[in-house]
Amino acid sequence: MKRYGSALILSVAFCLSGCSREPADTRVADERAIRATDAAMLTAAQAKDADRVVATYASDATLLPPNEPMVTGKDGIRAGWARAMAIPGFDINWQILKFDISRSGDLAYTTATYVSAMQDATGKAVSDNGKDIEVWKKQADGSWKVEADSFNSDLPVVAPAKAPVAKPSAKKHHSKRRHRAQ
Repeated sequence: MKRYGSALILSVAFCLSGCSREPADTRVADERAIRATDAAMLTAAQAKDADRVVATYASDATLLPPNEPMVTGKDGIRAGWARAMAIPGFDINWQILKFDISRSGDLAYTTATYVSAMQDATGKAVSDNGKDIEVWKKQADGSWKVEADSFNSDLPVVAPAKAPVAKPSAKKHHSKRRHRAQ
């Protein structure tokens, strides 16, 4: 009986020591994986391959583009990227500036800066620069996907041209008085 008691105590102690351990810190490996996925996304964007860009997004991801409605899901995100890539002269580059992974290791975020170029409707080259924040989520298979993506320009908003103000005509309008017959 004493032997079984000792074995039971050792088993419980072993279980408790294993149960109290924190999970292994995988944040360094996770950061490498996210940076590699981000680099693949940039390469795909520069190659104007919307399908490969969208492959880096979670199936229920949300894109928050500037001056447009929010888009949820890969189909809408693909359409947005495809529209941008179809603009003549489209080119983009970005660089992650800040990176943080949650202690639990299932969520991360990146902040980045971007520079883009394209042609306007007249064929004139235009460029933009701004910032981006992405929320990344670890998937069941261990891969990382973009869950939310929001970007906006650093350039000042250009006010719309004012409509010309109509000048009053030189003619004077005479008012007619109505007289009541009494």
